[in-house]
Amino acid sequence: MPSSKGAESMDEEKIPVQYENGVHPDAEFGGPEGRRKMERKLLWKLDLRMSILVFIYILNYVDRNNAGAARLRGFEADLHLHDQEFPTLLSILYVGYIIMQIPSNMFLNYIGKPSLYLPCCMIVWGMISCLTGITQNFVGALLTRFFLGFVEAAFFPGAYFLLSKWYKRSELGLRIAILYCGNIISNAFGSLMASGILSGMQGKLGHAAWRWLFYIEGALTIFIAVCAIFILPDFPSTSKGRWLSDSERALAMRRMEEDAGVGDEAETETGGPMAGLVLAVKDWKVWWMAFAMTSQVTALSFNAYFPTLSATMGFNTTVSLLLCAPPFAFTAILAFFLSQHSDKTGERFWHISISIAVGIVGFIIAIATMNTAARYVSLFLMAQSYAGFVVLYAWVANTFPRPPSKRAVALALINAFSQLGNVAGSYVWPTTWGPTYRNSYAICISCAGVTIIMCYVMKRHLESLNHELDREEEEKGVKVKGFRYLV
Repeated sequence: MPSSKGAESMDEEKIPVQYENGVHPDAEFGGPEGRRKMERKLLWKLDLRMSILVFIYILNYVDRNNAGAARLRGFEADLHLHDQEFPTLLSILYVGYIIMQIPSNMFLNYIGKPSLYLPCCMIVWGMISCLTGITQNFVGALLTRFFLGFVEAAFFPGAYFLLSKWYKRSELGLRIAILYCGNIISNAFGSLMASGILSGMQGKLGHAAWRWLFYIEGALTIFIAVCAIFILPDFPSTSKGRWLSDSERALAMRRMEEDAGVGDEAETETGGPMAGLVLAVKDWKVWWMAFAMTSQVTALSFNAYFPTLSATMGFNTTVSLLLCAPPFAFTAILAFFLSQHSDKTGERFWHISISIAVGIVGFIIAIATMNTAARYVSLFLMAQSYAGFVVLYAWVANTFPRPPSKRAVALALINAFSQLGNVAGSYVWPTTWGPTYRNSYAICISCAGVTIIMCYVMKRHLESLNHELDREEEEKGVKVKGFRYLV
């Protein structure tokens, strides 16, 4: 993950004029200039190690969404699926996914060892993905999909939390964007991989091609997980090893204290490990963000059916899968630049809402015509709405900075609750509504519109909180601005 330029230099206004005992606060880092050099080196080390999260996220979504590609090559017929059984297989994954996210992040915050916890969970879900390939009926597939979601739940909220423990607010949006690009790229990469496996592995060793899809992708997941054990960092307060010196670790903790205007654990954690759960549940902003994200996740439900929507253009299976790649490759690039610009300007709402509004235009085009070129353009416009969704994730992390136990629960709760949108979205695209899927697109338009409205309400509220902070500091005679919410 590339270092952001703004993180390389310190804000001189934050350096106090009076030094305790006449010692500069950055003396242990070699003074201001020494600190700048050390900070650049620290960020590059972090970015290189955190980059493994992108590969993990790609495989996280590939293993989750490969049923959609398998559907095109006999998955439903071989398992004798009827009526709503295939949508049920898609939605059951999110039941386990929702159940485990909050306990998982609470446990991760408690043990402080993401370098072991996240890869071990990844190994288990890779094994479960392989087991999907040996199922013979609906019940067997249902069980593997449920437990796949149960174990996969650990990754994204855990990675999200891990990034928020190392990067400042001005750096976090870009890093979350790069992480979430793993999700977006998975749609392109997964389709290309599926195309190759489904077209070339039919009948090999007596197995159907769709079974090989689960075997190969599950095995690749296990391999990457083993590599991740030796690459992923732990939290700043728990990281050890030769990759990080004592001075760099101290600097990492200092950076986060300065960014929030208060320390991480020692100054903000009170009431034991359950205090964060109570604080998060009692904060209405957590629930508001959760509902806003749930609405947008429902609007993005086309993702799981993207191969099906591509197939409505009339091409064969291989071409339909290949056509899935360009829209998401374009979206990954757009998400990177949109998030970088959002970080640079410190603005969130318009970056989110404009992207979602363009997605609504895509839905409208898809409703209006069955023309092949127009429908393919609509797929690009729909897919790019993920770029705004990425900025929304960064906004959530910015809005709940301290204490860490509350942030861990808030991020997990919002992400877990939002997966109800995937459960509902699994039933938004029934075959009987095809090939036009006008009703499906209408539902997506409504949900995307609700998201924009809810984000606007949150923007206005955070602005009011910032005005209150301005007044308080003015009354106290504080000359240097402290923490402010990004809007």
